[in-house]
Amino acid sequence: MPATPAPHLAEISCKWLDLAERRLAYYGGLYRSGRWQRYYTPETFAERIVDVVKAVTIWRKLAGQAPAADENDLRPAA
Repeated sequence: MPATPAPHLAEISCKWLDLAERRLAYYGGLYRSGRWQRYYTPETFAERIVDVVKAVTIWRKLAGQAPAADENDLRPAA
């Protein structure tokens, strides 16, 4: 059985998760509004999005939260 993190470490990881999710929401807003084109090329924006999604995934695992399947999904709708 894995050891549970100390309470203060869990609190810290939850704060970092919150920050990572706010960053993801910011980039989602950039994408939806089209403003990303002012600041990034398509390649650099895609790289940035991948990094942001990876960070959220890692912090969710560290905070002990299961990833949400449809929350903040930036893939185009079919």
